[in-house]
Amino acid sequence: MTWGARVTLFSAALLWGGLIVVLSEAAFGAEPIVTESTNAVTTNGSMETTVKSPPPSAIAPQFSAGNGNELCSIGWSSAVQTQILGISGGGTYTEEGCVLRRTAKTLYDMGMKVAAVSVMCKDPVVWQSMMDAGSPCPIDGLIGSEAKAAWEIQSEKKPVEGEVDEETAEDKRLKALGIIGGVFGSLLFF
Repeated sequence: MTWGARVTLFSAALLWGGLIVVLSEAAFGAEPIVTESTNAVTTNGSMETTVKSPPPSAIAPQFSAGNGNELCSIGWSSAVQTQILGISGGGTYTEEGCVLRRTAKTLYDMGMKVAAVSVMCKDPVVWQSMMDAGSPCPIDGLIGSEAKAAWEIQSEKKPVEGEVDEETAEDKRLKALGIIGGVFGSLLFF
C-alpha cells in the first residue's frame, strides 16, 4: 500500500468517524425532562475552590528518520485529545523508489556501473526510458543490442507499471487500525 493510499485511508476513517458522531448527536439528541421545584437554602460563610492541575494533553512523538540523509524512511506522528482521554502514535514509512536509488548509487560508487543501471531498471519508467533511448537495460549479463534481443525473448521479465502486489500483513494491520481508530474516535465524543 502506497504512502498516499495510507494517508487517504486514515483521512477517510477520521471523516467517517466525525460523520458518525455528528449524525448520532442529531439522532439521539432529545429534550431534557424538566421538573419544577422550589427549595430555599440559607448559608453563612464562603467557599473557595482552587484546582491546581495542568490541562490534559496528548503530545505526538517526534519520529526522525534520519532527516532523509541516508535513510529512505519518512516519519509520521499524530495525536488526539479529548477532555478525558488522549491518544498519540507514530511510525515510519519506507519509500521504495528511494531504496532503489540509494542501492544504485552505492553500486555505482563501488565501480559496478552495469549493476547500478540494472538496479534502476527495476523501475518500469526507467526501463521504458532506457529502451526509448536505444540503451536497453542489462539482462543476464548482456548489454547493448544483445540485451535488446534478450528482452524481446524474455519479455515476462520486464517490470510492469502498476503491478498490484498482494496486500501485506502490515497493510492489513494499518487498515484495521484505521477502522478501529475511526470507531474509537467517534465513541470518544459521546
